Amino acid sequence: MNIEDYRNYCLSLGADVEEKLPFTAFRYAGGVLVFYVHGHMFSFFDCDNFGVITLKCQPDRIEELRANNNCITKPFNMSPKYWIGVCPDSATDDLLKELTRNSYEIVKAKYTKVRR
Repeated sequence: MNIEDYRNYCLSLGADVEEKLPFTAFRYAGGVLVFYVHGHMFSFFDCDNFGVITLKCQPDRIEELRANNNCITKPFNMSPKYWIGVCPDSATDDLLKELTRNSYEIVKAKYTKVRR
């Protein structure tokens, strides 16, 4: 999946999805595009190097995902206990969409409860 298709997919997940470039003050992170639900990130990647997408994931799924998919790597700058990295060049579109929707749903569920 290319960067524009991925961006469009993230935005299609719900009206509550926002995208921002929050790290523009940092030299090496200025191009990091972050997708948020309820003000909390669920997906991000570097627009200048679309090599890894970082996504939230259930801790009990991470080891199995890594064992069964070469496209699953360590996340960029996040805890590998709760986050995964996905290489968009080697992931199937279906897997990337499933993992992205999963990340969105994890974050949405957690912060929907808090907002009630």
